[in-house]
Amino acid sequence: MEIVFLGTGSPLPDPNRAGPATLVKAGPHHLLFDAGRGVVMRMAAAATGPALLSGLFLTHLHSDHTTDVNDVITTRWVMSPVENPLRIVGPKGTTSYVDRTLAMLSDDVSYRLAHHEDLTWAPPVTVVEAADEIVFEADGVRVIAAPTDHAPVHPTVGYRVEHEGRSVVLAGDTVPCEGLDRLCEGADVYVQTVLRRSLVEQVPVQRFLDTMDYHSSTHQTGETAARGGVGRVVLTHMVPAPFPGTEHEWAAEVAVAYDGPVVIAEDLLALEV
Repeated sequence: MEIVFLGTGSPLPDPNRAGPATLVKAGPHHLLFDAGRGVVMRMAAAATGPALLSGLFLTHLHSDHTTDVNDVITTRWVMSPVENPLRIVGPKGTTSYVDRTLAMLSDDVSYRLAHHEDLTWAPPVTVVEAADEIVFEADGVRVIAAPTDHAPVHPTVGYRVEHEGRSVVLAGDTVPCEGLDRLCEGADVYVQTVLRRSLVEQVPVQRFLDTMDYHSSTHQTGETAARGGVGRVVLTHMVPAPFPGTEHEWAAEVAVAYDGPVVIAEDLLALEV
């Protein structure tokens, strides 16, 4: 497997970090986890695109993780020579979210259908609402969903991708919880949205301080990794984004509880699993 970090940013706009989005290439399948701002442009930079996806997997419906779902749908539709249904997996509520997205796109869809004689179908999308189950299985690739804790956002899910004896966990936004521990058990790579409390606490803005109660801190990420015996930790969606030259400080805080390798993700970083 290969993990490509398409977007490693947070809701705070950053010229160097697109919105949260991670691509996992497993066997013949390209699996996209979340679709934050700029995801289709980052896919182009990684020599792939929406038409090649076997599925889009949403961890939750916060705007920074779903901003460009509409772009994934539209780009796949207009770039596919035949009907090419997009499978979207997400927590309860994803069906209604996708329905609203398609309604928002209805003007554009009508324009393109009127203009192109060879385009005779609207964007085909199938939705699977996941809770605690296998949500994808084909060609030796399996994706397992489990509930996470990002309250008051509810429900939320994390995912574990398995292929040829290797495993990757895409935790999404969550604090430590039983579902996350199950996903991480024995995983080769654990990818976690993370914040650094010591920095967030210095910003006297309540809306920013609130982020601490529903994201894993660097220390908590290390504790989760240690409990699960994971092979490698990757930090993404970092709040706030690390100032250049301070990445080692983030890794050091994870290392208080976890003695394995820690990677600080950047956009378009590719890791073999």
